[in-house]
Amino acid sequence: MTNQTIATAVGRYIRTSPSKVRRVLDQIRGKSYTEAVLILQFMPYRSSRLILQVLQSAASNAEHNYGIAKSKLQIVNTYGDKGPILKRFRPRAQGRGYPIRKPTCHITVQVQEKIT
Repeated sequence: MTNQTIATAVGRYIRTSPSKVRRVLDQIRGKSYTEAVLILQFMPYRSSRLILQVLQSAASNAEHNYGIAKSKLQIVNTYGDKGPILKRFRPRAQGRGYPIRKPTCHITVQVQEKIT
């Protein structure tokens, strides 16, 4: 990485699996902001809507904090980390309890001005 300013946005405690988020993040890593927004709008996955919100937040941070136009942004780094797992129980036959794991994740998107 260069010594340019990097704007970051983090979506925390999002109720979806990190593996489902990572497959979408791999598609937009390294792309320009406008191209990534188009990709995310037409992807059939639920996590793409959540990632789009975080990406738009990162672009707004870059525009507000550093004065970089959204059209000049490029996605530098994206990752989906594992968050805490909500543990629940579902009743089953003969008085048993069956554990249910509801995973959460933290989505991080970093953008910077395109190097031309």
